Amino acid sequence: MKDQILQTAAQLFMTHGFKSITMDDIAQDMAISKKTIYSHFNNKEAIVAVVVDDLFESVCHGIDCIGELNHNPIEEIYEIKKLVIKHVGNERDSPWYQLRKYYPHIHESIKKRQFNYMQKCVVENLNRGLEQGLFRENIDVQFVSRIYFVGVTGIKDDQLFPPESFDGETLYSTFLEYHLRGIVTPKGRKILNQIIHSNLE
Repeated sequence: MKDQILQTAAQLFMTHGFKSITMDDIAQDMAISKKTIYSHFNNKEAIVAVVVDDLFESVCHGIDCIGELNHNPIEEIYEIKKLVIKHVGNERDSPWYQLRKYYPHIHESIKKRQFNYMQKCVVENLNRGLEQGLFRENIDVQFVSRIYFVGVTGIKDDQLFPPESFDGETLYSTFLEYHLRGIVTPKGRKILNQIIHSNLE
């Protein structure tokens, strides 16, 4: 029953937002009593915390699986982008905005874990790119990995990039191209151009 509650809550949160959905909505959707839900979770915030944690772990697992496919580092970055869009959609949509606004401590906790995980993945990606001659030898891996995190999180800022003017997925793609064009070698640029061209078809 606990897993069913989480699954239902996750679907409702992703569709309608973390603030909009109440315990009554979850109970009604499942055709159970609120008392049943409260027997597993103390409050709605507890459900939100587990749902967000599960989603984070799911995305991390998916990224780990992509890493095992032996794509070249440039292809890998674009495969990860597809995975993230599939799992969390356009992160500038209301569920994530509501999480930031109404559950800031949950959002901050996930952001810290996201940084630690992304730092590890991006450093590995950059080092493989260097070994394969796809990224410039003189890049500062620690700097580039951190500026990448700043960029990926920064494009979600609604004040800097108003949703009515900037589509989330397009922003993500534009940022990836901006990031990669600054560090690729001529060999890497050829692969990057092929990927961008194929994505436009």
